Amino acid sequence: VEIAQIYAENGASCLSVLTDEHFFQGHLSYLSQIRAAVSLPVLRKDFLIDPYQILEARVAGADCVLLIAECLDDETLNALYAEAQKFGMTALVEIYEPDNLQRVLNLNPPLIGINNRNLRTFITDLDHTLNLSAQIPEDCLIISESGIRTRADVQRLASAGIGGMLIGETFMRAETIGAKVRELLGR
Repeated sequence: VEIAQIYAENGASCLSVLTDEHFFQGHLSYLSQIRAAVSLPVLRKDFLIDPYQILEARVAGADCVLLIAECLDDETLNALYAEAQKFGMTALVEIYEPDNLQRVLNLNPPLIGINNRNLRTFITDLDHTLNLSAQIPEDCLIISESGIRTRADVQRLASAGIGGMLIGETFMRAETIGAKVRELLGR
């Protein structure tokens, strides 16, 4: 909760809350605790595979959920996307593999996240967002995810029309989180 408040106080526009316990030591209860503490929109970041998890997210106070195309077949992706809409939530539909782009575009989502981290090698490359973004309609807000470390990275992505950035590791590794948020925002 303290970290969420630091983000909010220093200019973040949305909060990504890890709720996956197994891989990221998150917890669903973090959502409701953070929702009670800040007024920013909150994203549930987890490996969502069941519509019930969307309901859980909404009840816990999430405004948005992450749907990872690489983890979901078409039927499940469509069902989870529809469930999010049913509860008045936004889905951030994430891709890494270019082969999944058309599957995601078929949903006509308002947000598409492009993960810059190769999930096999864990190497990040911002060019991945820049290359894939050229194939996404202009009315879709593109969120670049992972590997954004400097103000120059933010400026490079923003100048290419990228509308948002999901930044976690860079902030968590910073000596002073608030100062790093302000630095990347140019404040």
